[in-house]
Amino acid sequence: MTTIRVFVNEQPVDVLPGAELRVAVAALDPALAAALGDGRAYATDGVGRQVQPSEPVVTGTIIRVVLSSRKSG
Repeated sequence: MTTIRVFVNEQPVDVLPGAELRVAVAALDPALAAALGDGRAYATDGVGRQVQPSEPVVTGTIIRVVLSSRKSG
């Protein structure tokens, strides 16, 4: 099966074409994907615009996942 290469926090990750951003993050780091899913982190594109975890990725997509500094409680 053919894969595409994207970059998550500067690391190359291979995913299936049409994969959601959250899948690419999970392929690199499942714990980081969990933080993205529960709001403890957010994702940005290569120029710093916030993007949704459900957005599809394309070849060469650059994703940065940032852990929030906000603490609950």
